Amino acid sequence: MDIPPTIPTSFVPRSASAAAQQSRFEFTGGYALFAYTVLCVVFVLALGLFGYDRVLSGMQVTKEEALKEANAKIDPATVEGFVQLRNRLNSSTALLSSHIALSGFFAVIEALLPTSVRLSSLHLSLDAAKKVKIDGTGVARSFNALAALSAAAANDGRIKDAIFSNLVVNKDSSVSFVLSAALDPKVVAFIP
Repeated sequence: MDIPPTIPTSFVPRSASAAAQQSRFEFTGGYALFAYTVLCVVFVLALGLFGYDRVLSGMQVTKEEALKEANAKIDPATVEGFVQLRNRLNSSTALLSSHIALSGFFAVIEALLPTSVRLSSLHLSLDAAKKVKIDGTGVARSFNALAALSAAAANDGRIKDAIFSNLVVNKDSSVSFVLSAALDPKVVAFIP
């Protein structure tokens, strides 16, 4: 025989406040809402990434097809012509970079040499290390003119380590000399 629900099964009296305490607020509903929201955001992001991957794959296929078409349109003879032109330009650049042009050197000599000094002989040499050396002889009207040439060469910097030797005073009070110096390679370079 079942006990009807109106008959209490316990003889411990309950107060009215105990019944009010049983209806408390549970946080499982708030956590569940937050978890479902995060799940939805992750799901939407996953779908977005999947769609973006499909778009990128389609773009890659399209670009590969366009590249194949462009490669098919290239004429091998034209490519060979461009390769030969590039090789010729590289060779001409190499030749010009190793070419010696004396016009720059003569412009330097003209600017530095006083009118009272003249060079009788001049020899330029280029060694394996691409250093240019000057050897020459000349005559100056006086020691002052020779000193002016020495100071001008020292101040200019393009003629380096100028050494004036074998100084001889001639009968007409002129001074003969031998010049030995190094020259900045940029002065005789064809392409500065």
